[in-house]
Amino acid sequence: MTGPAALPGCNVLLMGPAGTGKTHSIGTVVDLGYDVHFFAFEAGSETLRGYYTDRGLPTPENLHISTVKAATSSWSEMADNAKYVNTMPYETLKKMGDPNRSKYDQFEKFLRTFNDVTSDDGKKWGSVDTWGTNKVVVIDGLTGLGNAAMKAVIGGKADRDQKDWGLAQNLLENFLRRMCDDCPCHFILLAHVERETDPVLGGTKIMVSTLGRALPPKLPSMFGDVILTVREGAKWTWDTASALADLKTRNLAWAANQPPTFKPIFDKWKARGGVGV
Repeated sequence: MTGPAALPGCNVLLMGPAGTGKTHSIGTVVDLGYDVHFFAFEAGSETLRGYYTDRGLPTPENLHISTVKAATSSWSEMADNAKYVNTMPYETLKKMGDPNRSKYDQFEKFLRTFNDVTSDDGKKWGSVDTWGTNKVVVIDGLTGLGNAAMKAVIGGKADRDQKDWGLAQNLLENFLRRMCDDCPCHFILLAHVERETDPVLGGTKIMVSTLGRALPPKLPSMFGDVILTVREGAKWTWDTASALADLKTRNLAWAANQPPTFKPIFDKWKARGGVGV
């Protein structure tokens, strides 16, 4: 546990295209000895385990994986949606609700899990609120988390109204702000990217891929470090200096072609008074 005057943990947004080493780099946090709680919304846990198994090493005891399972539509429900799209006017589709919406409770269950986190091996770890800076929460990734928030609003219905987007964005933003502002443990969020119009300066920029257009520009301000992952051939690097994206850093240099490791981030945090492991 950290005391009232202790330096809170780092909040890191690691964003980049698929195949740029985001999940793989989490192994560099585990190697530092922190208790890493990895919440897998996407099929990333295999890659993280591969960080060790590919070198013939066992999965470390300080890596705890919690798979967040999504509710899915049955074939019959998908066929019904296809029939509605094929036979109903668009305005009718927009007004329709999903009678099975209550089963799409992945986001709710995920939030309730934080009261007493349970990893895939059945071990319980208590409430995230009580975790100190010896622990790291990793969420892989923002796309799956956003989909869960949207499903909480619309279930499996065929269309999304503007108000649906607003409700889902609020659910997601409130969670991220709670993690960044109120939890003393370290927090790492993995996210895909896409090109979006910059609402302030105009033009297009690389931004996180998430719900709608209003939310992506808000996310960098929540995090201390916003890093772009890059792959050139078989080489993975990190970039904090690209003018093509909204990036920031408190714990890394302002530079491209940095090694894809969290060690410099945690070293700088410790040098500023952070108490870790």
